Amino acid sequence: MRAEPGETLAKQLALVIDLNVCVGCHACVTSCKQWNTSGSAGPLADAQPYGANPTGTFFNRVQTYEAGTFPATQTVHFPKSCLHCEDPPCVPVCPTGASYKRKEDGIVLVDYDKCIGCKYCAWACPYGARELDEERQVMTKCTLCVDRIYDEHLPKEDRKPACVKACPTGARLFGDVKDPDSEVSRAIRERGGYQLMPEWETSPANQYLPRHVTQQTTPSIEARE
Repeated sequence: MRAEPGETLAKQLALVIDLNVCVGCHACVTSCKQWNTSGSAGPLADAQPYGANPTGTFFNRVQTYEAGTFPATQTVHFPKSCLHCEDPPCVPVCPTGASYKRKEDGIVLVDYDKCIGCKYCAWACPYGARELDEERQVMTKCTLCVDRIYDEHLPKEDRKPACVKACPTGARLFGDVKDPDSEVSRAIRERGGYQLMPEWETSPANQYLPRHVTQQTTPSIEARE
Protein backbone atom coordinates (compact mmCIF):
# COMPACT_ATOMS: atom_id res chain seq x y z
CA MET A 1 0.00 0.00 0.00
CA ARG A 2 1.08 3.56 -0.69
CA ALA A 3 1.27 6.18 2.04
CA GLU A 4 -0.72 9.35 1.50
CA PRO A 5 1.16 12.68 1.41
CA GLY A 6 1.71 13.89 4.95
CA GLU A 7 0.53 10.63 6.49
CA THR A 8 2.21 9.75 9.78
CA LEU A 9 3.41 6.15 9.65
CA ALA A 10 3.72 3.81 12.61
CA LYS A 11 6.86 2.19 11.20
CA GLN A 12 9.83 3.68 9.38
CA LEU A 13 12.78 1.55 8.34
CA ALA A 14 16.01 3.48 7.96
CA LEU A 15 19.79 3.47 8.19
CA VAL A 16 21.80 5.10 10.96
CA ILE A 17 25.41 5.73 9.94
CA ASP A 18 28.19 6.13 12.48
CA LEU A 19 30.61 8.69 11.05
CA ASN A 20 33.02 8.00 13.87
CA VAL A 21 33.91 4.53 12.62
CA CYS A 22 33.37 4.79 8.85
CA VAL A 23 36.79 4.30 7.24
CA GLY A 24 35.77 5.04 3.65
CA CYS A 25 36.55 1.51 2.42
CA HIS A 26 33.61 1.57 -0.06
CA ALA A 27 32.55 -1.97 0.90
CA CYS A 28 29.01 -0.59 1.20
CA VAL A 29 29.23 0.86 -2.31
CA THR A 30 30.46 -2.32 -3.98
CA SER A 31 28.12 -4.65 -2.09
CA CYS A 32 25.17 -2.40 -2.91
CA LYS A 33 26.12 -2.39 -6.59
CA GLN A 34 26.57 -6.17 -6.68
CA TRP A 35 23.30 -6.98 -4.92
CA ASN A 36 21.12 -4.55 -6.81
CA THR A 37 22.62 -5.32 -10.21
CA SER A 38 21.74 -8.97 -9.74
CA GLY A 39 18.43 -8.28 -7.97
CA SER A 40 15.05 -6.80 -8.80
CA ALA A 41 16.41 -3.25 -9.16
CA GLY A 42 19.10 -4.06 -11.73
CA PRO A 43 20.92 -4.17 -13.99
CA LEU A 44 22.60 -0.91 -12.99
CA ALA A 45 24.44 0.54 -15.95
CA ASP A 46 28.13 1.42 -16.13
CA ALA A 47 29.62 3.44 -18.96
CA GLN A 48 33.33 3.20 -19.73
CA PRO A 49 34.15 1.77 -16.29
CA TYR A 50 37.84 1.48 -17.16
CA GLY A 51 38.09 4.60 -19.31
CA ALA A 52 39.25 8.11 -18.57
CA ASN A 53 35.76 9.33 -17.65
CA PRO A 54 33.89 6.41 -16.05
CA THR A 55 30.29 6.88 -15.05
CA GLY A 56 27.51 4.66 -13.85
CA THR A 57 24.46 4.19 -11.65
CA PHE A 58 24.99 3.79 -7.92
CA PHE A 59 22.48 3.70 -5.07
CA ASN A 60 25.15 4.44 -2.47
CA ARG A 61 28.20 6.69 -2.60
CA VAL A 62 30.89 7.70 -0.10
CA GLN A 63 32.15 11.27 -0.20
CA THR A 64 35.56 11.90 1.39
CA TYR A 65 36.96 15.28 2.30
CA GLU A 66 39.27 16.98 4.76
CA ALA A 67 37.99 19.16 7.58
CA GLY A 68 39.83 21.56 9.82
CA THR A 69 42.99 23.59 9.36
CA PHE A 70 46.47 22.16 8.88
CA PRO A 71 48.08 20.61 10.84
CA ALA A 72 44.92 19.72 12.80
CA THR A 73 43.02 18.27 9.84
CA GLN A 74 40.58 15.38 9.88
CA THR A 75 39.60 13.07 7.04
CA VAL A 76 35.83 12.64 6.95
CA HIS A 77 34.11 9.79 5.10
CA PHE A 78 30.46 10.58 4.48
CA PRO A 79 28.25 7.82 3.02
CA LYS A 80 25.09 9.07 1.35
CA SER A 81 22.11 7.46 -0.33
CA CYS A 82 18.35 7.99 -0.44
CA LEU A 83 17.27 9.09 3.05
CA HIS A 84 13.70 7.72 2.75
CA CYS A 85 12.23 10.99 3.97
CA GLU A 86 9.03 10.96 5.96
CA ASP A 87 7.86 13.79 3.69
CA PRO A 88 9.69 12.95 0.44
CA PRO A 89 9.65 15.84 -2.06
CA CYS A 90 10.36 13.42 -4.91
CA VAL A 91 6.94 11.77 -4.60
CA PRO A 92 4.45 14.61 -5.27
CA VAL A 93 6.41 15.93 -8.28
CA CYS A 94 6.32 12.62 -10.15
CA PRO A 95 3.82 13.05 -13.01
CA THR A 96 3.14 9.33 -13.41
CA GLY A 97 3.04 8.24 -9.77
CA ALA A 98 6.15 6.11 -10.26
CA SER A 99 7.77 7.43 -7.07
CA TYR A 100 5.92 6.46 -3.92
CA LYS A 101 6.34 5.84 -0.20
CA ARG A 102 5.24 2.50 1.22
CA LYS A 103 2.70 2.61 4.02
CA GLU A 104 3.87 -0.55 5.78
CA ASP A 105 7.51 0.41 6.33
CA GLY A 106 8.11 3.93 4.98
CA ILE A 107 10.50 2.87 2.21
CA VAL A 108 10.49 5.20 -0.81
CA LEU A 109 10.51 3.27 -4.09
CA VAL A 110 10.22 3.72 -7.85
CA ASP A 111 7.85 1.73 -10.07
CA TYR A 112 10.00 1.27 -13.18
CA ASP A 113 6.95 0.37 -15.26
CA LYS A 114 5.56 3.84 -14.67
CA CYS A 115 8.80 5.85 -14.70
CA ILE A 116 9.39 7.91 -17.85
CA GLY A 117 12.82 9.23 -16.85
CA CYS A 118 11.71 12.88 -16.74
CA LYS A 119 14.11 13.65 -13.83
CA TYR A 120 11.56 15.69 -11.90
CA CYS A 121 12.31 13.61 -8.80
CA ALA A 122 16.04 14.32 -9.15
CA TRP A 123 15.39 18.05 -9.34
CA ALA A 124 13.13 17.89 -6.28
CA CYS A 125 15.50 15.84 -4.11
CA PRO A 126 17.73 18.19 -2.06
CA TYR A 127 20.18 15.37 -1.32
CA GLY A 128 21.10 14.34 -4.86
CA ALA A 129 19.92 10.80 -4.18
CA ARG A 130 18.24 10.12 -7.54
CA GLU A 131 20.15 8.88 -10.58
CA LEU A 132 19.10 8.22 -14.16
CA ASP A 133 19.97 4.79 -15.49
CA GLU A 134 21.16 5.76 -18.95
CA GLU A 135 20.47 2.38 -20.52
CA ARG A 136 16.93 1.89 -19.25
CA GLN A 137 16.07 5.60 -19.02
CA VAL A 138 14.47 5.24 -15.60
CA MET A 139 15.22 6.98 -12.31
CA THR A 140 16.85 4.81 -9.68
CA LYS A 141 17.66 5.03 -5.97
CA CYS A 142 18.35 3.05 -2.80
CA THR A 143 15.56 0.63 -1.96
CA LEU A 144 16.94 -0.41 1.45
CA CYS A 145 17.27 -3.78 -0.31
CA VAL A 146 13.53 -4.32 0.00
CA ASP A 147 13.88 -7.54 -1.99
CA ARG A 148 16.39 -8.81 0.57
CA ILE A 149 15.10 -7.74 3.98
CA TYR A 150 11.82 -9.63 3.53
CA ASP A 151 13.26 -12.71 1.81
CA GLU A 152 12.37 -15.66 4.03
CA HIS A 153 14.71 -17.90 2.03
CA LEU A 154 17.66 -16.00 3.50
CA PRO A 155 18.96 -16.70 7.02
CA LYS A 156 17.48 -14.20 9.46
CA GLU A 157 20.87 -12.57 10.08
CA ASP A 158 21.16 -11.83 6.35
CA ARG A 159 17.82 -10.03 6.09
CA LYS A 160 19.33 -6.57 6.15
CA PRO A 161 20.53 -4.21 3.42
CA ALA A 162 23.64 -5.39 1.57
CA CYS A 163 25.57 -2.30 2.68
CA VAL A 164 24.89 -3.05 6.34
CA LYS A 165 25.92 -6.67 5.96
CA ALA A 166 29.18 -5.72 4.22
CA CYS A 167 30.39 -2.93 6.50
CA PRO A 168 33.55 -4.22 8.24
CA THR A 169 33.46 -1.66 11.05
CA GLY A 170 29.75 -1.83 11.91
CA ALA A 171 29.28 1.79 10.89
CA ARG A 172 25.84 1.11 9.42
CA LEU A 173 22.82 0.22 11.56
CA PHE A 174 19.39 -0.73 10.21
CA GLY A 175 15.99 -0.82 11.84
CA ASP A 176 12.75 0.94 12.70
CA VAL A 177 13.42 4.51 13.85
CA LYS A 178 9.82 4.76 15.08
CA ASP A 179 10.39 1.93 17.57
CA PRO A 180 11.93 3.55 20.68
CA ASP A 181 13.47 0.24 21.74
CA SER A 182 15.17 -0.55 18.43
CA GLU A 183 18.94 -0.47 18.05
CA VAL A 184 18.77 2.51 15.71
CA SER A 185 16.50 4.53 18.01
CA ARG A 186 18.72 3.89 21.00
CA ALA A 187 21.80 4.93 19.01
CA ILE A 188 20.13 8.16 17.87
CA ARG A 189 18.97 8.95 21.39
CA GLU A 190 22.15 8.07 23.25
CA ARG A 191 24.71 9.39 20.76
CA GLY A 192 23.11 12.53 19.42
CA GLY A 193 22.00 11.24 16.03
CA TYR A 194 20.98 13.95 13.60
CA GLN A 195 19.19 14.40 10.28
CA LEU A 196 20.90 15.73 7.17
CA MET A 197 19.86 19.25 6.15
CA PRO A 198 16.79 19.52 8.44
CA GLU A 199 16.10 23.00 7.09
CA TRP A 200 14.47 21.37 4.05
CA GLU A 201 11.76 19.97 6.38
CA THR A 202 11.68 16.61 4.60
CA SER A 203 12.26 14.68 7.88
CA PRO A 204 14.90 12.25 6.54
CA ALA A 205 14.48 8.81 8.08
CA ASN A 206 18.18 7.98 7.73
CA GLN A 207 20.30 9.66 10.38
CA TYR A 208 23.96 10.09 11.24
CA LEU A 209 25.91 9.63 14.45
CA PRO A 210 28.43 12.47 14.86
CA ARG A 211 32.20 12.17 14.79
CA HIS A 212 34.16 12.63 17.99
CA VAL A 213 37.17 14.70 16.94
CA THR A 214 40.39 13.63 18.61
CA GLN A 215 42.50 16.57 19.64
CA GLN A 216 46.10 16.07 18.56
CA THR A 217 49.08 18.11 19.58
CA THR A 218 52.11 18.52 17.36
CA PRO A 219 55.35 18.40 19.36
CA SER A 220 57.66 21.38 18.91
CA ILE A 221 60.93 21.09 17.02
CA GLU A 222 62.80 21.43 20.31
CA ALA A 223 60.85 18.55 21.86
CA ARG A 224 61.51 16.31 18.83
CA GLU A 225 65.22 17.03 19.01
